[in-house]
Amino acid sequence: MSTPATRSRENTRARLLEAAAQVFAEVGLDGASVEAVCERAGFTRGAFYSNFESKDELFLMLAASVSEVRVSAVRARVEQLTADGALAEGCDPIELVQQIMELGGDDRLGVMLMSEIRIRALRDPEFGAAYLVQESEMVGSIAQIIEDIVSAGPLQLRLPAVTAARMLMILWEGMTVRGAMAGLDDAQLRHSGSEQLGRLVQLFIEL
Repeated sequence: MSTPATRSRENTRARLLEAAAQVFAEVGLDGASVEAVCERAGFTRGAFYSNFESKDELFLMLAASVSEVRVSAVRARVEQLTADGALAEGCDPIELVQQIMELGGDDRLGVMLMSEIRIRALRDPEFGAAYLVQESEMVGSIAQIIEDIVSAGPLQLRLPAVTAARMLMILWEGMTVRGAMAGLDDAQLRHSGSEQLGRLVQLFIEL
């Protein structure tokens, strides 16, 4: 059971992350200073630095939160489809992927955040190394979902689940970035890549 001090610390971190997302949406990664985030959250710099070592750590955690929302939404949808029998023999891979991804957690703000964080990672090797560790964890989560889908139905993979997960993630990220550039709203963003993702799935599964 968590103590009051632990709950207070978790609440502080959550408020700082929420404030960081709001400030980022307004001014971008470079403009989202520690001071601006603290002011929005209603905390002092001392409170910030008792929870995060730097702005880089804060935004890496925010990126992890965005990624977890995506993965959790996909996992929940897969569990629902499994319970409904949608993964039974004869299912259409493209339709299945669309049903899974179009209820995901992607939105324009998340796409913008991840894009700016990748640019930061390209410029700073230390930040880039931390980002790659985080990305590897996300790939592992996606691979586990793929394995769960395979174990629940008649589908067989032609390649390792981790390889498939990385390919799917790269395609999905590319499609959502281009959709955001084209001015698509959140629902359109999720729809824009689902058909292409389904076609990719067709290439590495056996029915």
